[in-house]
Amino acid sequence: MDPIINLILFFCLGIAMLLLSVLAITTRNLLRSAIYLLLVLVCTAGLYLFLNYHFLAAIQLSVYAGGVVILFVFAIFLTTSKGETLMGYTVKRYLYGALAVILGVGVTVFAWAKHQFLYASETGVSGDREINMKIIGQTMLGTGKHQYLLPFEILSILLLACIIGGIIIARKK
Repeated sequence: MDPIINLILFFCLGIAMLLLSVLAITTRNLLRSAIYLLLVLVCTAGLYLFLNYHFLAAIQLSVYAGGVVILFVFAIFLTTSKGETLMGYTVKRYLYGALAVILGVGVTVFAWAKHQFLYASETGVSGDREINMKIIGQTMLGTGKHQYLLPFEILSILLLACIIGGIIIARKK
């Protein structure tokens, strides 16, 4: 693909993610906020596809956009009444939010300045270096150093606790 088209697509996805993230935080309707979050996660999957990480894009869509956001929507339907909106924010919360944004931007700029990008000097390289699925599977379910079976199992217990909590909340009447 033409490098200028790649750049345009990247900026379009980035701007869409930024705008949808702001909308997800600032809207007073919880269901709309969850929908905006869903769209942010779909844009993130688009960035993974843009980088030729097809496996991560599929995981992003199936686990986060497909699973977590649906859990959020069910929790919203179970815990709020029809037409309920969020309360207004105080000045103190706006200051804490602005401080968090400034801190996040500072950390991002620092990391960006210190990191040497892989393809920065070679503009002709297309970046088709996807990791083998066997390596991903062994890393995710291995028990050695830099392998993630224990966090994977802890996450499954956390999700089970969330499901049980959702059932208890649904049965409150």
